[in-house]
Amino acid sequence: MTQTVQLPLWLLILIVLFAAVTFASHFLFPSVRWFFRRRAERVIAKVNARLPRPIEPFKLARRYDMIQRLIYDAEVVLEIGEYARKEGIPENVAFEKARSYAREIVPSFSATAYFTFGTRLTRWLSRSLYRIRLGVFDRAQLEGMNPDAAIIFVMNHRSNMDYMLVTYLVSRASALSYAVGEWARVWPLSAVIRMMGAYFIRRKSRGALYRKVLARYVQMATAGGVTQAVFPEGGLSLTGAVSEPRLGLLNYIVSDFKPDGREVIFVPVALNYDRVLEDRFLIAADKSGVRRFRPPLSTVCRAVLSHLWQRITGRFDKFGTASVSFGEPLALADFMQDREGDQTEAVGHELMARIRRAMPVLPVPLVARVLLAGVTDADDLRARVQADLAALASTDAPLPRRGLDKVIADGLARLRQRGLIGDDLQVPAESHDVLEYYAASIAAHFDAPAAKIPEISASAK
Repeated sequence: MTQTVQLPLWLLILIVLFAAVTFASHFLFPSVRWFFRRRAERVIAKVNARLPRPIEPFKLARRYDMIQRLIYDAEVVLEIGEYARKEGIPENVAFEKARSYAREIVPSFSATAYFTFGTRLTRWLSRSLYRIRLGVFDRAQLEGMNPDAAIIFVMNHRSNMDYMLVTYLVSRASALSYAVGEWARVWPLSAVIRMMGAYFIRRKSRGALYRKVLARYVQMATAGGVTQAVFPEGGLSLTGAVSEPRLGLLNYIVSDFKPDGREVIFVPVALNYDRVLEDRFLIAADKSGVRRFRPPLSTVCRAVLSHLWQRITGRFDKFGTASVSFGEPLALADFMQDREGDQTEAVGHELMARIRRAMPVLPVPLVARVLLAGVTDADDLRARVQADLAALASTDAPLPRRGLDKVIADGLARLRQRGLIGDDLQVPAESHDVLEYYAASIAAHFDAPAAKIPEISASAK
């Protein structure tokens, strides 16, 4: 027992490594997990005590458990068998395919990350870049909704800042679970987004197995009462106007709704900006007909450095106003009462109509609309803007809270800063697309779309 045993150095190192891994897996890792789990539980308890809508247990489930529950769901198992038969592959191979889809979709929500790092970042970024204004916001109505209902915020998609803005504004009420496109599936952004409770979706996937896995996750989350946020347009608006809805995610929710089950309430959310950071890329994508608009790295770096220099020198005056309005909620049980058949399309179009009605009217879109009509005189401009505001005053459109002269001055200042108009109010030919993009955001409030007169031929100053 006390004899000396000689071992090669490589074998000794291997034994020590195996011992260290065994010790860590059996003693160290469980203790570390227990420490962080207890800390997370305290954070959740503290957050839930102040939230009107506490975080749902479904959202707090371990990611591994949620993946297992999803791939062993009865409907998913049936689809796995059908997929295996169609593709002529073993069921265990099809099962692994479904598991890969589930791992891609299911988030790993962290309350600590969401309510400490996440909400503080969204608050700082939103308020540092924009002047934040609430348009229509009936607090009593929103707080009076059934606390057991699944609330789904349905939003138009103007900018990638939408995620930041809505997360910041809703963080005092609940934790949102976003449906995020494939653009964000890059490391380390994907890990951060999953920690914030978002789930990834493939917009262009046509595979039945993938759609079934995604559908069952969305339906389980809705049945579990998870507060969600979806962009039914399916991507950023290329024209500035609110587009027609893509019905995929809405169909998953509507088709699985049961009147005697959990209540589902859709809350329309309208977002508008005096300056959309991606506007020129979106306009170029609309012209080319190709939705892929990844800006060159050099362009992004120059823009960031220029922005930082403006901040350092004290010349940055924000990008104008970013406004959010909450439209009339749509209770699915009430909407589907006395209706038969699939109501997904009706629900989608009704929600988009409510978003258009709630769209905030901001200085830049308002001034851009009038300038596109060929107005070049300051007095005429003031009269036209005043007439438009008066026409909208009898509607429920969220109007600017500043005085008429201040609204006009803000709109003109933003456009001049970007070189989109001259001092004489002439619109250069190359600026038409940008002004039309902003005017289109509020065109639905008027009887006709924003005026476009191509005969304006003034050159850039």
